Amino acid sequence: MSEPYASLREKAAALDAQDELAKQRELFALDEAVYLDGNSLGALPRHVAGRLADVITREWGELRIRSWDESGWWTAPERIGERIAPLVGAAPGQVVVGDSTSVNVFKAVVAAARLAGEDRDEILVDATTFPTDGYIAESAARMTGKRLVPLAPGDVPAAVGPRTAAALVNHVDFRTGRLHDLPGITAAVQAAGALAVWDLCHSAGALPVGLDAHGVDLAVGCTYKYLNGGPGAPAYLYVAERHQAGFDSPLPGWTGHRDPFAMTPGYTAADGATRGRVGTPDILSMLALESALDVWDGVSMDAVRAKSLALTDFFLECVRAYAPEGRVTSLTPEAHEERGSQVALRCAEAPQVMETLIARGVVGDLRRPDVLRFGFTPLYVGFADTERAARVLAEVLTDVPGQATAV
Repeated sequence: MSEPYASLREKAAALDAQDELAKQRELFALDEAVYLDGNSLGALPRHVAGRLADVITREWGELRIRSWDESGWWTAPERIGERIAPLVGAAPGQVVVGDSTSVNVFKAVVAAARLAGEDRDEILVDATTFPTDGYIAESAARMTGKRLVPLAPGDVPAAVGPRTAAALVNHVDFRTGRLHDLPGITAAVQAAGALAVWDLCHSAGALPVGLDAHGVDLAVGCTYKYLNGGPGAPAYLYVAERHQAGFDSPLPGWTGHRDPFAMTPGYTAADGATRGRVGTPDILSMLALESALDVWDGVSMDAVRAKSLALTDFFLECVRAYAPEGRVTSLTPEAHEERGSQVALRCAEAPQVMETLIARGVVGDLRRPDVLRFGFTPLYVGFADTERAARVLAEVLTDVPGQATAV
């Protein structure tokens, strides 16, 4: 075995032997591929298929309508919210599950603008955000009569002022994996009298978030990435307890009503985060998510964060050792306090490289035109996986003709 392969494989084996989360891998349905796309769709926890089979054959097939009560379908949004809450650092009663991330962003931004008052006429939005957040924020601004101000997350503290109603920021940049300063930005936004709304799609389940500890006002997130809830799994909405009485949802659906089965023409919002509900819960995907969350039982988020940083550090070390010089450039910050749980590499031939990588058993994803994205899910990605991914990447870069990437 040639150097540096031998030494880095030995290091991977030693790190895997010390990994306190290694046993979690057995809970997932995985094959021989190195799966580094859990930042788009988390792997399937093995037991979920059996749970869904029971939901379909017994709860739906036999109990039918009775399952809204007898199987707990009706209370699933709040019950599952309580299981997500500790993963994002929220006390009970502040997280409700349902709808998509986009719908929850809309609820949160409009509600934040209404809470801030009519005299504040601008909404700040992360200009580097996942596109749907920008689209939704623009619509929310039109609906509330505000002006939308796109800017880099790092510019929010200097830009926020007496005219600002709310700021919508992504915790982790979906392209580069950069972790933004949630405590600092939240504090700056609130010091100006505005509300901080955070998108946690690329951080929840990969690192401690600390919503309560850092005084976040509102937050949303998906559950199909690091939380492994399944394709199209419902998103969640966090409403800090202090804002719940004034939370005025722009989508006052019947399941968010204080007495939904009274079927009255007038809307009276339910107490607590329940007022963030809209329509009938998507039971099949919701209960798949609930079952998937079992993999988090007994898992420390601090341990998840430590392994995430170790995995991404090791991947960058292997890429530097193996990859042909000049072919890839990391867009992911080196500093731990600025890094999420993915590594993004700029590569001029990214589309062909990623297609070839996947064919050779290393699954990442592409962000056009030139970004190779690799997500590291600490519950099931190991260090041997990481070394293999970097080694195969180097082989592909050698086989695919290309040019040096500008730094």
